Amino acid sequence: MDNLYSLDLIQPSEYPFVGNEALNLSQLLQRDYPVVPGFVVSAKALWEFIAILGESEPLLADLPSSYLYVDVDNPRQLQQVAQQIRHKIQGATLASVLASTLSEIAETTLAPATIFHPSLSMTSPGSGIEEDTGKTEVGRLEQPQIFSTLPDKILGSYICPRQPLAMELSLKQVWAELFRARSQFYWQRHSIGLQQLNLAVLIQPMWDAIASGTLQINQAEGYIQATWGLGTAWAKGEVVPDYYQIEIETGIVLASRLGRKTRAYGLCLEPDSLSLTQNTVQAYLLSEEQQKQYTLKDKYLQQLINISQRLVADISPSFSLEWTLWQTSENSEPQLQITKFSPETGQKWDASQLRVEPSHHASKLSVGSTTSYGKLFTSLQVGSRPNVAEASSDSIKSNSSEHTVNPSMTPMLVRGLPAAPGRVTATAHVISGEGKNVSAILSGRILVAQSVSPDWLPGLKHVAAIITEQGGITSHAGIIARELGIPCVVGAAGITQILQTGESILVDGGQGEVYRLGTKQGFPVEKLHGSGLRKRKAKVNFQASNFQNTFPIATQLLVNLSQPDSLEKIVGLPVDGVGLLRSELMMLEILNNLHPSQWHRQGHERELVERLAQLIVQFTVTLAPRPVFYRSTDWRSHEFPSLSGDHLVTEAEVNPMLGLRGTRRYLSDPASFDLELAALQEVYAYGCRNLRLILPFVRTVEEFTFCRRRVEQVGLTDNPDFQLWIMAEVPSVLFLLPDYVKAGVQGISIGTNDLTQLLLGADREQRQLETLVGGCHPVVKQAIQQLIEMAKEAGIPCSICGQATVQDPELIDLLVQWGITSISVDVKDVEATYQAITRAEQRLLLEAARNKSKGLGGKGKGENI
Repeated sequence: MDNLYSLDLIQPSEYPFVGNEALNLSQLLQRDYPVVPGFVVSAKALWEFIAILGESEPLLADLPSSYLYVDVDNPRQLQQVAQQIRHKIQGATLASVLASTLSEIAETTLAPATIFHPSLSMTSPGSGIEEDTGKTEVGRLEQPQIFSTLPDKILGSYICPRQPLAMELSLKQVWAELFRARSQFYWQRHSIGLQQLNLAVLIQPMWDAIASGTLQINQAEGYIQATWGLGTAWAKGEVVPDYYQIEIETGIVLASRLGRKTRAYGLCLEPDSLSLTQNTVQAYLLSEEQQKQYTLKDKYLQQLINISQRLVADISPSFSLEWTLWQTSENSEPQLQITKFSPETGQKWDASQLRVEPSHHASKLSVGSTTSYGKLFTSLQVGSRPNVAEASSDSIKSNSSEHTVNPSMTPMLVRGLPAAPGRVTATAHVISGEGKNVSAILSGRILVAQSVSPDWLPGLKHVAAIITEQGGITSHAGIIARELGIPCVVGAAGITQILQTGESILVDGGQGEVYRLGTKQGFPVEKLHGSGLRKRKAKVNFQASNFQNTFPIATQLLVNLSQPDSLEKIVGLPVDGVGLLRSELMMLEILNNLHPSQWHRQGHERELVERLAQLIVQFTVTLAPRPVFYRSTDWRSHEFPSLSGDHLVTEAEVNPMLGLRGTRRYLSDPASFDLELAALQEVYAYGCRNLRLILPFVRTVEEFTFCRRRVEQVGLTDNPDFQLWIMAEVPSVLFLLPDYVKAGVQGISIGTNDLTQLLLGADREQRQLETLVGGCHPVVKQAIQQLIEMAKEAGIPCSICGQATVQDPELIDLLVQWGITSISVDVKDVEATYQAITRAEQRLLLEAARNKSKGLGGKGKGENI
């Protein structure tokens, strides 16, 4: 067929049809480098497919000549359009010629799976793929700067079993990647028209992997990363790979370091029963023996070194590649293959040096050609899953110590999870092991640690950013960073081993990326900044918001705070009060590293009451008459190790997230709770009438009743404006809310962070469970809806706090429909949340008006529409 190219026969002039990935690998394959052969479905095939589909689908009728008229700043519209297009593409029928071609490949290949890689090229504005045909050679091709800054994995690859239907679906899934919400956002932000994008698809056979990794060469020096199994583990940041620093000229291993590898990924294929939508890659745990071994045998390490030396001589002094070590039944020894190759940005292939066969050796294949589609695929055969332990090696011997660490051998880019937005360039301060002297961190530095506990807050007020190995978006590192208004990346596996104190790094909290900018032996700063990331100062002076209320909202918009310094950040913002005043974080400044119970035992409780009252008054006076909801302390033993004198902690709790915390602790230590209540009563004595109390992590009605009686005894209920709420974060409240109301609960605040982890059994501090707790799961949505409806029926207000509304903006639409009373978010999310509430309420009003005009009657607020 005209739209199929054999990877070993592609010519430089065919770049517009086959894209960067395929052309680079093709030229390596033609120079006899170890590259798995395969085929490329031309970029023309996609647009021919879209043209036919557009005849019956109006949404696709004007592609690729438009931006789809999507407002990428409207997340709801962007997601809806992206989903519609992808569903249309994935559900459409392929042309019979292309379908039969895929079927023939599936029948002839002996590999258990195939992988479909996107291979993108871009034409100049106003120029289509036809106009560029044959007019450029890759040696002279002008590639726009976009490809040096294109975010990694913005277009995903797909792995599938060797089944014709599965292969057809995978091809369409790669095509659909071009129209994902994140892709459309990127194209529009960089003024790239869809007609400029040519998406080819590289199809290659795939076997289960013994090992995989990367090789990067920067002039005379390079480093190799290696881990067990497929590259999924290091791509997700779940392992710290083995590292080898090499000297290119001599091939000497200058240094090596054993990584931290606990898991790997392999193929999960049962061709006779596997559904098309089932995941074809699964994780498996590595044995203790495997974790202690280097991944690469000496022979394969040497093979990578030889490849790098040859590439430096043949192609470019700087490049990067990805490699995989496969075991096939045809070969007794595992085969090392290059799976991706990228010359240094700005490097051009010398097309004149490419060995070109006579004209009859054309790369384009046609139906009925003497070259079988599966011929190249059958050159290797698959065996059973390799014994990973047998593929191991002894420790690498070199002219340096086994575990020497050299900064220049570590990667330039480490990815984690974006926990707080912003970009900052500063010097790293790494805290690891037992020495956790946070106070020693110099002002303006970037904290790098395994995790962050709340009691670190006083020492973090002057840091420029936070990076942690552990935790998810709702971990304390993220909460503290968002409160302080500094960038934060969490879940960056192995970051404390990769970075060293004193290195210059850039943290992009919005993308979850950490860039190593340069040390004496590292990468130059200019190389990073030239790729489009902007350097900024470590400290940015705060400016009051100039937000304009363009449309009033009925749903109250509250803000989460803990620091008096944050009060200036809400100036000019449309907030109706403080929905969550985090007491523990607020109190850390005044406790002098002593637990409240220790203040009581030392007889200094009155001093602590006055200190706490003065702190709270700063919030109540500033916000008056708007309410301030003070959530009483939720001390968790593992989070405040710096506080001495907690007599309830005699040994480490097995699971402190489910241990002695919340109101359960008040039963064991009522004196500390009484100190807080006395401070609240002091605030009322100052004349502040806008203070409310929320009890945290209430498990039973009996716990609440105990606390309510203490509140009554101190006299707080004598104040007519006082209200006593509970956090609805333990699933038992779904069954007990009517009983809580009878016992005196006057309102609830849904804590989505704890509610999510308890409903799904997923610790929110675990990065590998972020897919569960990182969004709003349907089960959580059902629980939230039930709580709102139960609160309405009981006649009490219902608020919501936590990250769910930020991670899933569409949730706000549902909350407004269900009848939420108020929504509380971090300061940085106030403006976006206000706009989302505005749109949700306007839609409700519009729908009610339409129903009324049709004589249907308006649906009450909170009902599904």
